[in-house]
Amino acid sequence: MHQVLNVQGMTCGHCERAVTEAVKTVDPQATVKIDLATGIVEIDSTQPRAALANAITEEGYIVQAEKVAADAKCGGCGGKCSCG
Repeated sequence: MHQVLNVQGMTCGHCERAVTEAVKTVDPQATVKIDLATGIVEIDSTQPRAALANAITEEGYIVQAEKVAADAKCGGCGGKCSCG
C-alpha cells in the first residue's frame, strides 16, 4: 500500500537514513522515498500507517497527524485513500 507522511525535523542525509531505517524495522521489504525539502515521506509497505508513523516518531521526528493533501501524482481522490 502506498502511503504518504509529512515528517517534520528532517534536515540532512543522516535524518533520511534514520527515517528509512525506522520504517525498515517495521517492514524490511518497504520502499521509502524522502523529499527533505518538503518533509514528504512516501512509503510502499504492507504495514499500517500508524505503525510506520510510530516508528518514525520513536526516532525523534514529528509525523503530522493529518494526511497530506492529494496532488496531481495521486489519483485525485482528494485525500480519501491511503496515499493522501
